[in-house]
Amino acid sequence: MRLTSLADYAVVMMTAAARHPAGARLSATLLAGETGVPLPTAQKLMGRLASAGLLRSARGSGGGFELAREASGISLADVIEAVEGPIAMTNCSDDGRNDCALDSRCQVKPHLVAVNGAVRGALKGVSLASLSQGEVK
Repeated sequence: MRLTSLADYAVVMMTAAARHPAGARLSATLLAGETGVPLPTAQKLMGRLASAGLLRSARGSGGGFELAREASGISLADVIEAVEGPIAMTNCSDDGRNDCALDSRCQVKPHLVAVNGAVRGALKGVSLASLSQGEVK
């Protein structure tokens, strides 16, 4: 399992945002410069992260973006799901999807739900605060 580049960049950008003081106004240009994420990608991601409620935007001369809640209250799972949608190890573990040819006779599917929950739980247990402070072990 591997994150897409967009999800990876979103994690990098949100971790950089968490290093700034609470309430600091951030821009895509600032975070792109700090992280090396290309500016067009940073702009796209900030829009998605704002739409998902992880960033709050303000217009005007003092405008920009800020974390919508404390870094300790935003998890790795939140960031990944904002960019990629629900975390699902397989198609059948994604709620509402049932497009597998083996679905009617699969004996593994019930177990994959538990595996999917464990992976999501592990990602949910890592906060931006811990990532930004280098506390993840």
